[in-house]
Amino acid sequence: MDYRDVFFVVTGPTATGKTSRAVHLAKAIGGEIISADSRQIYCGMDIGTGKDLAEYDGVPYHLIDIRPAGYRYSLYEFLEDFERVYDDIRGRGKPVIMCGGTGMYVETVVKGIKLPPVPRDEALRAELAGKSLEELTALLKTMKTLRNNSDIDTVQRATRAIEICRYYEQHPELKALTEPHPMKNALVIGVEVDRDTRRERISRRLRARLDEGMVDEVRRLINEGIDPEDLIYYGLEYKFVTQYVIGQLSEEEMFRQLEIAIHQFAKRQMTWFRGMEKRGTPIHWLSCTLPPDDFTARVLAIANARSDNKDNQY
Repeated sequence: MDYRDVFFVVTGPTATGKTSRAVHLAKAIGGEIISADSRQIYCGMDIGTGKDLAEYDGVPYHLIDIRPAGYRYSLYEFLEDFERVYDDIRGRGKPVIMCGGTGMYVETVVKGIKLPPVPRDEALRAELAGKSLEELTALLKTMKTLRNNSDIDTVQRATRAIEICRYYEQHPELKALTEPHPMKNALVIGVEVDRDTRRERISRRLRARLDEGMVDEVRRLINEGIDPEDLIYYGLEYKFVTQYVIGQLSEEEMFRQLEIAIHQFAKRQMTWFRGMEKRGTPIHWLSCTLPPDDFTARVLAIANARSDNKDNQY
């Protein structure tokens, strides 16, 4: 079959080896990769986001290093950037593979949801000021609009998510725009790992990133003029390592709290992906232990089997 007719998506929780799987698939079909990672878009934030650019080994990649560190990228911007790159790759006759673990990016693209830009609401921000992350998260859970709880681990990110949800509630005329129009050619592959293996991989990778110089990377970003609060906004590695660098945490506290936060993040990611399935997006789960050739063969077998489906739904 013509794999240019399939929109391949490789997703799953952190530390499952998604990138290497997507690269192997891209080499097999001559495709290009679009990143669906909300942190890898920032220049200079390399170790903490796990870019591992050498892993692409010549395969063209997109939406990595497209904004300066300190910038606050939005889902609206991602959808605009994705559509531009997707159309360009397809226009050049190449298969498209989207790879990343930011569940909201993945689901919004696959469901064909369009979003308007959302302005700052200073009155709402003042109303929410002083609330804890737990309080903001509880409020966010009462809201119905598509949102990415898996990626929210700072007060600032939770406040922005509430701001977006409130805007949609106040503008019901936007409902038709934000309704799903699923991409019929999307084939979503999830890279699966059991809980114990995932936890071991996360802890091993965290130690490796610290050994590679993640603390020095954060110090460099701050020395280049990035506000520590902007780094904390990004959460996970940049939140806790920044707090260590500016003296809010000891080294031991930084490692322990960050390790716990990444484990919790991976759990939230899986909750999101299971939710995607319940909301109508099929995910074909393949084990991270499959050899690369076998993994790619399984993906292409699924694509070939579905090509005869009369409505071309993947």
